Amino acid sequence: MSTDSNRNSLCSLPHENIDERKFVVALARGLDLLRAFRPGETLLGNRDFVARTGLAKATVNRLAYTLTTLGYLRFDEPAGKYALDTGVLSLGFTLLAGADTLELARPHMRSLAREIGAAVSLGCRDGLDMIYLETIRSETALTLGLAPGSRLSMLTSSMGRAYLAVQDEAARDALFDELGKNEGEAKVDAARKSIEDFVRDGCCYSFREWHDDVNAIAAPFRDLRNGRWLVLSSSGPASSMGEAYFRETIGPKLKALAARLA
Repeated sequence: MSTDSNRNSLCSLPHENIDERKFVVALARGLDLLRAFRPGETLLGNRDFVARTGLAKATVNRLAYTLTTLGYLRFDEPAGKYALDTGVLSLGFTLLAGADTLELARPHMRSLAREIGAAVSLGCRDGLDMIYLETIRSETALTLGLAPGSRLSMLTSSMGRAYLAVQDEAARDALFDELGKNEGEAKVDAARKSIEDFVRDGCCYSFREWHDDVNAIAAPFRDLRNGRWLVLSSSGPASSMGEAYFRETIGPKLKALAARLA
């Protein structure tokens, strides 16, 4: 496989499961350009794409032209940069419209967020990150909560750790190897220890690790309709919501909801 292909393209499956005869590198690279956009960003230039994907400039130029022609990117002449276009939006709406589990989960997430006074989120894996599908903020308290589409570290977020906890050992080790190359072995070691929390409590935690003032807890469940793992999480400001509250109060309620959705 070409050395300038982005790591996320190759990590939707552990490396040993990729059949290089069937894997279309050009398609993977094009998707990497679309993934380069982060929440809140509207315009990216070729230099941004090169820096974030590791692809050669000539490759980026061809991919950007192709994606613009197909309606997935739009070139902004005055800025000399690209923006996501309606093709990406239509794909996202199609995914969410077909997400039966998400529709089922929303009212329960809203009820739980109101009860515990913390944000409740639902997410899944995307490459080497976790991505939010939905976030419900508490109506009774000022709470944190990232918007749908936001990405989280698989190593430092409770959501990512919960996903790792339910993978078989070979798949988990393959992910740890890839994550360690990019985020460091110290974070990998902390995430490995969180597996012990899951074995003991059925939940994973992130106390001031993803962010200095964020405590969070997560519980995974299997989405049988779509054959994938989803993760429920709850987060709040560490300054007002301590570890004990997440372990003793939120944890049992979050696990019960995960079991109900599964």
